[in-house]
Amino acid sequence: MAKRASHGKAECPVARTVDVIGDEWSLLILRDAFDGLRRFNEFQRNLGLAKNILATRLRHLVAHGILELVPASDGSVFHEYALTQKGRDLFHVLVGLRQWGEHHCFQADEPRSVLVDTRKGQPVKELELHAQDGRRLEPTDAVVKKVSEQKPRAKR
Repeated sequence: MAKRASHGKAECPVARTVDVIGDEWSLLILRDAFDGLRRFNEFQRNLGLAKNILATRLRHLVAHGILELVPASDGSVFHEYALTQKGRDLFHVLVGLRQWGEHHCFQADEPRSVLVDTRKGQPVKELELHAQDGRRLEPTDAVVKKVSEQKPRAKR
């Protein structure tokens, strides 16, 4: 299997993010962590992932500060994986992926899991992106300003 190229030094935030969480298993581990899974065997059982691959992905997420190892909540000698603040900050990213999948990966009448507000029990409203002034932004309303465009030009 070919080794993945690293984007860890890229100027693009999307590329750097993909470098940290861009593989399918890391995203599914994070989904499960948000669903309350904490132990290696819980992740392994839920994902059906080979132990060596799971161990590698968990180490990677810990190394990047997304998950942390904590003592087991039941007082046993085991440890658990907990989302750090950096990991919890990925919540909107996973919700965005979930909502995209709801719109594009299911037939209208096909059963699927639903993200609900724990306080009201209602489905979560669709994410929206807003400008500083509160306007809802569409893809044509924003542009990426590249690093080369931000640098002041040299005087001649």
